[in-house]
Amino acid sequence: MIQIIGGGLAGSEAAWQAAQRDVPVTIHEMRPVRATAVHKTDRLAELVCSNSFRGDKLDNAVGLLKEEMRRLGSLVMRAADAARVPAGAALAVDRERFSAEVTHAIASHPRITLVREEIRRIPVALDGPIIIATGPLTSDSLSADIAAMVGSDHLYFYDAVSPIVLAESIDMSKVFRASRWGRSLRGVDALGRRSPQGEGGCGVDDGDGDYLNCPFTAAEYARFYEALVSAERAPLHEFDEARFFEGCLPIEVMASRGVDTLRFGPMKPVGLVDPRTGREPYAAVQLRQDNLAGDHFSLVGFQTQMKWGEQARVLKLIPGLEAAEFVRYGMIHRNTYINGPTVLRETWQTRTRDDLFFAGQISGVEGYVESAASGLLAGRNAAALVSGEPISVPPRTTAIGALAYYVSHAAPRNYQPTNIAFGIIPPLVPEAGRRVPQKKADRKVALSERALADLEAWMEAGSFRLTSLRQGYGGPPKRYPRRRKAEAT
Repeated sequence: MIQIIGGGLAGSEAAWQAAQRDVPVTIHEMRPVRATAVHKTDRLAELVCSNSFRGDKLDNAVGLLKEEMRRLGSLVMRAADAARVPAGAALAVDRERFSAEVTHAIASHPRITLVREEIRRIPVALDGPIIIATGPLTSDSLSADIAAMVGSDHLYFYDAVSPIVLAESIDMSKVFRASRWGRSLRGVDALGRRSPQGEGGCGVDDGDGDYLNCPFTAAEYARFYEALVSAERAPLHEFDEARFFEGCLPIEVMASRGVDTLRFGPMKPVGLVDPRTGREPYAAVQLRQDNLAGDHFSLVGFQTQMKWGEQARVLKLIPGLEAAEFVRYGMIHRNTYINGPTVLRETWQTRTRDDLFFAGQISGVEGYVESAASGLLAGRNAAALVSGEPISVPPRTTAIGALAYYVSHAAPRNYQPTNIAFGIIPPLVPEAGRRVPQKKADRKVALSERALADLEAWMEAGSFRLTSLRQGYGGPPKRYPRRRKAEAT
């Protein structure tokens, strides 16, 4: 029996992976018995920040990680693909349908038991492995117990959530629809290359782009900027420093670094040509569809610490949002995580206890996909421990293997949660008859080709075992065809 604490992305993925290997699992999820500051439902794998899983092509590292997870039978990726909404070349989902898909799969699985209760301390006497996947919003009591175990290696940062606006309240006469550089999944294969006309993919829009773009003139930007930097912010805990994750900074923090910082960040206009003027605007705010119905749109990259009243005032200075009705205001919350390099092995086991695993954002990763990936390997390895099989991790040349290695081997001093990036994957080396591509874009594609080939070899060598699936709990997971190695471009 495996005990999993937390029913988020990592906990749900870990439970699915273990149960698919005929190992019984119990998930302990504290909601709705104990609520959090940002969750709205009692569903598993609820997305509380963005609805985006980021890029979905193999010319970026997170796109590679997603493809690897699909080939490894990921429940999270299966649910995300089923709940996809238009988002250009990214994978974004209807958050309610996504969490409903995951919840149904877990609750109806014959080898998974879902218990609604709060676990206040790290279990020490259970018969089987334990996976702590409580996420960044770990309860105070369990967080204190984790801190007692890992000491000074228990850390935190503050994260922020973007607002969501009602579509019918957007002034469509002031916005325009486009994807940056016209980039989408239309007519593009998994390696980012053009396919014949008409052979599109999931998430294809009507041809005009997947985002609504709110264009600014220089004067409008200056007025918005002044209102933003003077807005009142929600307070942090009195005893905390203002630590933020650099990859997800509140817009006020970015604005405080200089008047043009936002124009080179979430408000950058490059690649967005306003069809009414024939040129790029001075700045732009992008709105991304948040559900399948298309009646909710989130402000892309607009995580904010502003008080709600200030958000209503400042955000209505965005062209097209003057009469906006907000379905959800942005908010800020404290994220807890451990210093992975001092606490974890690359198997996601702790260094001090073979039977104790960490997975998800609390383990020191950042991002939905990375959290689910850590749960995938933790669940597989916990199941292997129960079954007496070897514990293993895919090679470092894969994205999922590189992430596991980085979290457990990075420099521990000043460690911050990390996203997957090509920079943590070993570089290409010249081989007989093959040179390393000179162009950066070509090197990324080549890295992805090598990663998928190495993952296939690892799977075929016997490290990947999946028991025969039974009907009666929503059916077997979708089988994703293995793509052939593409010819070099």
